[in-house]
Amino acid sequence: MERYAEDPHASYTDTSLEFSGIGELQQPERVWRDRYFFLKECGYTLRPRYHPEWKPSWLGTGLPADIFEDCIMSLNSKVLDAVRTKDSYRVFIKVVDRPEEIQIARMLSAKSLSSSPNNHCVPVLDVLTDPVEPSQNLLVMPYLRPFYDPPFEVVEEVLDFIKQTLEGLAFVHSQRVAHRDCSTMNIMMDGRPLYPDDHHPQQRHLTPDTSRYARHLSRLDHPVKYYYIDWGMSSHFDEGDSPNVLGAQGADQDAPELSNVCPYNAFMLDIFILGHLYEVNFLQVYHGLDFLQPLVIAMMREQPERRPTAEAALRTFNDIRQKLTNTHLPWRLRKRAESGTERVVYDTLSAAKVGFKLVRRGLIGT
Repeated sequence: MERYAEDPHASYTDTSLEFSGIGELQQPERVWRDRYFFLKECGYTLRPRYHPEWKPSWLGTGLPADIFEDCIMSLNSKVLDAVRTKDSYRVFIKVVDRPEEIQIARMLSAKSLSSSPNNHCVPVLDVLTDPVEPSQNLLVMPYLRPFYDPPFEVVEEVLDFIKQTLEGLAFVHSQRVAHRDCSTMNIMMDGRPLYPDDHHPQQRHLTPDTSRYARHLSRLDHPVKYYYIDWGMSSHFDEGDSPNVLGAQGADQDAPELSNVCPYNAFMLDIFILGHLYEVNFLQVYHGLDFLQPLVIAMMREQPERRPTAEAALRTFNDIRQKLTNTHLPWRLRKRAESGTERVVYDTLSAAKVGFKLVRRGLIGT
């Protein structure tokens, strides 16, 4: 079993790099080893692999290295998982070299805003000065996992994701902040309700000790909360300021207005990026979500001024949601790539599950 960090989430791990020699730290890992004791003093513990006196636990056992937890690398020098020592709460620690990112992150997770149910901004738990490079900060946040892992299973789960992300974007915009990179890699979830036995922070499909596959539950029965992360490209506007910006960076390069020369509305860029996320992750992947097309088309209009605001997009979504019947919501998501045989089998199993859920909810008689 290969034990390189598998996370395709570019902000957290880098799977484009493959190294041999798992018995020694690779270059991107060594900087975390150098922070180990500092973080320990601040109340955060890195995995055993990053202890300065680490020795591979498989040496002398005669067993293959890849059955041991400490063979798992994390090849991103900018972000690493840890646990808060006092309560074993898992966190991510991110190296930040842009002061504005810290300011925006702190503002959006302030106590006065954190109580809002519409606030889907990743909380800031701590900000530390980097002992390796004092011009940088270490931003401590809750550990989150990509929103798409494990995969969505039923229509209602997709609708909950869209509702939360539109609520969250409307909230961010109400604080006069434009994310400017709210693409797939920068929306994550607190997956703890899905994993009662926990999972490994890098090899998410395994238990913490990597001895077996991690069991996960259904989002439908165990709802999760989704969060916006990474304010590294974001802009905060004072009241009355123009929302027009320059810049062609970002993971989603499909927005037609991106430019280093011609200013564009940063809020309307967010609308396009989020609509494109819905299209790529849901409409293009699954059958039966055509009712979302009017919303997605509006959010992705070529002319930014013709796109809805986040608040208007949320209202449109709520109108769409109210027109759906309760029997439609728990129906399984049918992948466009499914074969006919797969569809028959999965539909049969899904029909039984849906019937059971509807009876349990009292929506149909027994």
